[in-house]
Amino acid sequence: MTNLVTAVKVLLHVIKKDIRSNSKHDRGKNLLNKAKTTISGMNYLFYSIILAAIFNITSSINAHNDCKSKKLEKCFCGNVYYRQNDYYMVNCTNTGFTDASMLREIPFDTEVVLFRGNYIESLPENIFGEDKNFTKLKIIDMSGNHIKDILGKTFHHVPNVETLILNHNNIKISNDETKNFHHPRVFSNFINLQELHLTNAFADNTDEQLANDLHDIFDKSNLSKLFRLHLEQNEIKYFKDTKVFCNLPALTQLYLGNNLINHIDFESLRCLKLQFLDLQNNTITDLSDTDLHALDVLEDLTQEVRNMTVDLNGNPLKCSSSQNFWNWLLSTKVVIRHKNQMQCYVNSGAGVRRWVNLKNLGEAKHAKLSKAITVMLVILSLVLVSLVGAYIYLNRTRLRNRMSPLLDVVSRKVHYTTIESQIV
Repeated sequence: MTNLVTAVKVLLHVIKKDIRSNSKHDRGKNLLNKAKTTISGMNYLFYSIILAAIFNITSSINAHNDCKSKKLEKCFCGNVYYRQNDYYMVNCTNTGFTDASMLREIPFDTEVVLFRGNYIESLPENIFGEDKNFTKLKIIDMSGNHIKDILGKTFHHVPNVETLILNHNNIKISNDETKNFHHPRVFSNFINLQELHLTNAFADNTDEQLANDLHDIFDKSNLSKLFRLHLEQNEIKYFKDTKVFCNLPALTQLYLGNNLINHIDFESLRCLKLQFLDLQNNTITDLSDTDLHALDVLEDLTQEVRNMTVDLNGNPLKCSSSQNFWNWLLSTKVVIRHKNQMQCYVNSGAGVRRWVNLKNLGEAKHAKLSKAITVMLVILSLVLVSLVGAYIYLNRTRLRNRMSPLLDVVSRKVHYTTIESQIV
């Protein structure tokens, strides 16, 4: 085994030297010859393992050469296993690009574009070229690029893209129609889009009416196949248009976590068949009986597919109004994620909040209620016995007079029965 490790180290050193000195055409042949010389004293099994390692390394190195354009020399082009599938990918992650012109050079067979961690403030029109039609392209990820402006004609010729990821950018809502993200053409070319990721996608100073601006985009983009929408970490406070998502008929997964939402009109979501609703880490303090009933109605709408799941963790629920909510949790068909870990708070003075496990609080209140009912029943029983005793005592003479005839009859029957038994 020591010889094997030593041989591998030698081979790796040889490979590095050949990569620097040899052309792509001769590289595999030279490596093979030197590998045979180095491991000639090893048995056949180790020989096979070493050769396999050599070809894996060289094929990995050569894969970069699929990026034939000089503009893509910092990128990786080749077949990879990504998201549980095999794709032909162009990966330009953390390459330091300050413009997106190289994306016009990607191969026609490209299925995934990863263009993350660069510094591109404005995306140009026809980002993949004016005359190219990328029918195989499925996934575009442009996260973390400091993007501020997306022009209306940026994404053309992408008819089969299913996933668009624009997380962690600084997109602005502008009044300039030529540089306005609030434009129906931004998503209109994604006719087969299924997933849209906009987590922390907008500038920190974006108006709180962002959600209402998004409504117009959803309304005019015809995203009829979109089933997953991520809007986390965007400082959304509320939705003025409660039916903002009704223009997304296929939407089943809605992610609104880590915003500033203090209430949501669940009734307005009846236009959808939601399977998952993420509301974690918002500012919801209580859920009314109307809210809880609306959630049950939503669950009924999706019951033919699966039970609806809701995540409410991390919201500052008030313990003073949580009992009805806990009772609802025990009976509803809605799946509340991590419900046993949910917390509510009580004010302990000086504005300090004391957090309490909702399950423990609910069970404690139920136990206290059961104990109180038991004590009450005992007290009522004692009171009833006392009242009956007092009534009998106060009316003993009248009751004796009324009972005397009956007692005489009973006494005679007992007397006659005794005589008959003696005769026999």
